[in-house]
Amino acid sequence: MNGFLKITGAINDESRVMILAFLQKYGKLCVCDLQSSLNMSQSRLSRHLKILKDAGMLDVDRQGVWAYYGIKENINDFCKDILKNINKLSLEIPKLQRFSCECF
Repeated sequence: MNGFLKITGAINDESRVMILAFLQKYGKLCVCDLQSSLNMSQSRLSRHLKILKDAGMLDVDRQGVWAYYGIKENINDFCKDILKNINKLSLEIPKLQRFSCECF
């Protein structure tokens, strides 16, 4: 029950749904690219990413000072269904804007 509530709570926000759709489209990205592309402040994006990660939907790979986020590979069937349904939404997913940082 707790996992169900974390997942449904994680997707009840438009910004978090957009983050999931964006990562589905572009794959694993540096947090600086997410911030630039989605036009979110660092603190707001960080909060949303933490909620999605705690719900078991995202993986984070830390390389030095940079964090790369992506959709978790081994997610449960409920999360897979959520991601499939997000793909069916008519979302205007922003273009990927690579931030000029040293994360590459």
